[in-house]
Amino acid sequence: MDPAVRLASAVADPLVSQFLLPVEATPDKAQAEGELLARLVSFRGEAPPLSFESLLSLAEELVSLTAPAHRLPARDETPVAAVLARMLWIIGELDVTDVQAVRLGPQDYARRLRSAVPGADRELNPDAAWFHDRLLVTVCLHLLHHLIRRSPVLAEHMPERAHRIRQLIDLNDVEAVRGRPEPSAADAEFEIRYARSVAEEHNRVTIHGIDLPNPNTPDSWSLDATYLSLSAEFDNPERRAELGGEDSGEPVLPADRALGGHERVLLRGVAGSGKTTLVQWLAVATARDALPAELASLRGRIPLVLPVRRFAREGFPSPDDFLHAIRHPLADEAPDGWAARVLTEERGLLLVDGIDEAPESERAALRDQLRRLMRIYSGNFCLVTARPSSVEPNWLADEGFDELTLAPMSRDQVAAFITAWHAAAADDEGKDHQLLAEYRDRLLASIPLYRELRGLATNPLMCGLICALNRDRSGSLPHGRKELYEAAMEMLLQRRDPERRVLYADAVKLRRGARERLLRKLAFRMLVERRAEMPLDAALDEISRNLPAIPSTAGQGRPEDIFNHLLLRTGLLREQADRSVEFVHRTVQDYLAAKEAVEQGAFDLLLDHAHETEWEEVIRMAVAHARPAECARLLGGLLAPGRKGMQRNRRRLLAAACLEHVTELDPDTHARIRRETRNMVRPTTVEAARSLGWVGPIVLEMLPDPTHVTDREAHRLAVTVTRINDDAAVHYLAQLRNRASLQLRAELARGWHNFDTDRYADEIIGHLDPEGLYYPVSDRYELAALRKLGGRARVQIVGPFTPDELLEGLVREQLTHLWLAYDLGVPMGWLAAFPQLTTLRVNPRLPRVSGVPEGIRILA
Repeated sequence: MDPAVRLASAVADPLVSQFLLPVEATPDKAQAEGELLARLVSFRGEAPPLSFESLLSLAEELVSLTAPAHRLPARDETPVAAVLARMLWIIGELDVTDVQAVRLGPQDYARRLRSAVPGADRELNPDAAWFHDRLLVTVCLHLLHHLIRRSPVLAEHMPERAHRIRQLIDLNDVEAVRGRPEPSAADAEFEIRYARSVAEEHNRVTIHGIDLPNPNTPDSWSLDATYLSLSAEFDNPERRAELGGEDSGEPVLPADRALGGHERVLLRGVAGSGKTTLVQWLAVATARDALPAELASLRGRIPLVLPVRRFAREGFPSPDDFLHAIRHPLADEAPDGWAARVLTEERGLLLVDGIDEAPESERAALRDQLRRLMRIYSGNFCLVTARPSSVEPNWLADEGFDELTLAPMSRDQVAAFITAWHAAAADDEGKDHQLLAEYRDRLLASIPLYRELRGLATNPLMCGLICALNRDRSGSLPHGRKELYEAAMEMLLQRRDPERRVLYADAVKLRRGARERLLRKLAFRMLVERRAEMPLDAALDEISRNLPAIPSTAGQGRPEDIFNHLLLRTGLLREQADRSVEFVHRTVQDYLAAKEAVEQGAFDLLLDHAHETEWEEVIRMAVAHARPAECARLLGGLLAPGRKGMQRNRRRLLAAACLEHVTELDPDTHARIRRETRNMVRPTTVEAARSLGWVGPIVLEMLPDPTHVTDREAHRLAVTVTRINDDAAVHYLAQLRNRASLQLRAELARGWHNFDTDRYADEIIGHLDPEGLYYPVSDRYELAALRKLGGRARVQIVGPFTPDELLEGLVREQLTHLWLAYDLGVPMGWLAAFPQLTTLRVNPRLPRVSGVPEGIRILA
């Protein structure tokens, strides 16, 4: 939290000490497990020395001492003190010992208190809630410090935690008197150079190893030119309810907005969904001090980008080893202890990218190491990314991590990406924009027409691949996933150099077949050895072993020459500072490894690992490459007995998901898969329903008849089906549209952004009972479609609109309730144009609105 609410211990101690009974009045605390804090506080029990009214007075004094430094308006001091007193009062009810509280630390102990009084701060405006949360952490710090000083057992039992709390107290005292201390001259000078290097390193994006055949085309594009804000949704139903109401069907939020107000986030996303791109954008924007208002709490922080693949085998590095572990070019120039000082001063922005890049067997240890780091350095922001199924739900919940999932790109986002990509390509090529504008327009017109293409263009990886192939083929595109990758391989491995007139870059002359075979060998070895990157000596060894079996490589040079040729001429490999090598994207590695596995007939190997999340994509692609008999063997093996519990279920669902990629399969195997997985698609929780969507369109054939289920099950089915981008999904959902359940209707409404706007409006939105239902609009297509339906009384704004667009798109005589789930960034005086508007609802985490006309009630 930066800046934090500081209170010197000389001022805080006399107040905080009153929260606890005198030492002589407390039980003997010689036990290592500790004593319940509820028995130690002075305001609970039969005849407590401190009443609630006295506790409230202490809270008011704490607020009055700290409010002026943060310009908290006087009118907000009393509400903040009331909420603070309620938070402290709950200490006497929690089943938490003094040992557990000290182990949690001030940040997490404050979170425990807040979670025990849900919604207590809803009565506070956003600025007051911000101040309260930080003051609560400061009060918890002083309380824990007081516990340690009065109980030697605590300090002896947890010396590291006790030392850390004393450090925080010392830092707090310094900052309370002098303000946040400036870094030393050496640290400050290094941080300037470090920020510049972060911005330079992460502001260039190679779009998935695909570049254009023009000889003037650079290998990468500017992140500034091509980045767009993706969308995300909270995985925790309670967190979604906190933001949007239990039955609201809270739509997805812009990812940067969803991150705002959270110190710790676990971000899930499928391969290519933009997790790493979001990490890069956060790093660059923080290094440049160019963050939007929603992320103001990150300003002044030091971004530390930690790709897990760099240290997956060695374990999470200590702060002093951060830069060396990721092989940062300035690692040897950092002042001794610099990273640890950044974290101690709570100035760090930890960006831990790709937990799934670590072998599954190593992830638990990695989590424990990260937990320890976050407990020692609790005041730093941390974002962790992972593929959806690589870690179980609530993987880091006990450390206060909120869980978000990146949503598929909306039609507006896809169009924005395609437009930005072609503009950046035109600028980099130095061409007349007209030609690329023609290709852009053809692509924008094609995506809505072809279901397969529309289903693929849902994340930055596939959008970038589609853009490059569209440019390369002058508007002629393959429509299937496997076909897209094959076209990419052809472009990179066979046509790229000749069409760019790169004929004499090196002495090695290899055509596509030889290049692909060697790359497949590298990818397969990395898969088997569970590597995200391969040391140079291992790569050379693999090439050496396979050169004799590839006649066309004879006389082409040493293994080192062949390796350099693959590195420089294919666009699929990327070299690190220590000359280790990795594929430009994990999905490319999976595609090539799958093809090699099928070529080698390594089906037993694939089946042995089918329950492991890092092998899922490989097996899907292997099914796409396999011949009919091989395909039946793979899918039959996924259904074979011998596995239990979660492994068995995961393998069966994977078999169902693979049917989407099958080219030819005997009817008996197909029928068996449907028969054995049919009963697995009756999810019993919303989380299970959401994850079931990854199976894909085939799940629609196995779901129960929607007309014969309860409203509760119908809601879970809607959660699954609204995540399947397929024409048949709309038909299935249409059978749920006439139900009265508000929760179900809200889920159907929020699914709008995943489908063709007009068709969904005609078949779903137009039939929903409007009673109590907010209709979400996220883009101009949905706004226009809702107006075409005659408008609605309740509308929720979940996308970037201007007041003029809303004035034109909303039906003024209809609107009675408006819900802002997106900050429009302007005063609300324009709402006077809606004569029937009575209620303005604003998501609690958005900035305060101003200029609301009289007569309109504001709800948070």
